[in-house]
Amino acid sequence: MADIKGIIAPIITPMNDDESVNYDELKVQIERLIQNGVHGIFVFGTNGEGYILSEDEKCAIMKTAVDQVAGRIPVYASTGLNGTRDTIRLSAKAKEIGVDVLSIITPGFAAASQDELYTHFKTVADQVDLPIVLYNIPARTGNAIAPATAGKLSKLNNIVGIKDSSGNFDNILQYIEQTRNQEGFAVLSGNDSLILWTLLAGGTGGVAGCSNVYPFTMSQIYEQFVAGDLSSSRLYQDSIRSFRDCFKYGNPNTIVKYAVAELGYPVGACRAPFNQLSGQGFEALRQVIAQNKTNGMK
Repeated sequence: MADIKGIIAPIITPMNDDESVNYDELKVQIERLIQNGVHGIFVFGTNGEGYILSEDEKCAIMKTAVDQVAGRIPVYASTGLNGTRDTIRLSAKAKEIGVDVLSIITPGFAAASQDELYTHFKTVADQVDLPIVLYNIPARTGNAIAPATAGKLSKLNNIVGIKDSSGNFDNILQYIEQTRNQEGFAVLSGNDSLILWTLLAGGTGGVAGCSNVYPFTMSQIYEQFVAGDLSSSRLYQDSIRSFRDCFKYGNPNTIVKYAVAELGYPVGACRAPFNQLSGQGFEALRQVIAQNKTNGMK
């Protein structure tokens, strides 16, 4: 079973000018991230635009990632859909393709009770024999996994972790408190600013969108922490602040993709309509990228 830890990169999905997936550049980005020390590749999460990809595209992306990674680090895939039956179908395809870990987001749009969320995740876990990391991002889905529900789910054999993107550190702390008696259960920060603090509290790492831009910097937050050098880990953690400050100019995953393109990689824009950045935002981003390059960030 995959060890759920470290910096897991929710890799962007490169696009051609016609918005088709650029699989050749996807391989380049996978290799770039691995060479810079990330501990997992996570396909078509929020940063990978999973919300706007077809199921056929998702399957092709999973196969590309599994083939390119070639077992060097775990491959995670975001197979959560709004319906339980649909989630099981896509998760089963991921298993056939050779994905190592499933990330399953809460269903969205329609309000779900905690009993409904528990039943949804349990049913998927019963039907698909792969490790599952739950994904809590209530600002996007409208549904939050309560800490007590996470605690109940952590008792299921193949539910092995949870990623929290609520931005509420107390929620991460409560996930850790509710699951600490389940050996090997991982709590991951989905907020890049909280990775070190999550590690200090007993979490195991983070799913870090900024690792698309600064894979070495992000991986060192974890590597320096496990080496016992908290001062260095803190320096790497603090160094991403200027880039994250650019998120005020637009959708964070749009900013991340613009930033990777600014580094010189032909990753294209996000699919319309989620692909615009104001002139002010683009200029601020360019200045931050240039300054961080001068500072040696990579």
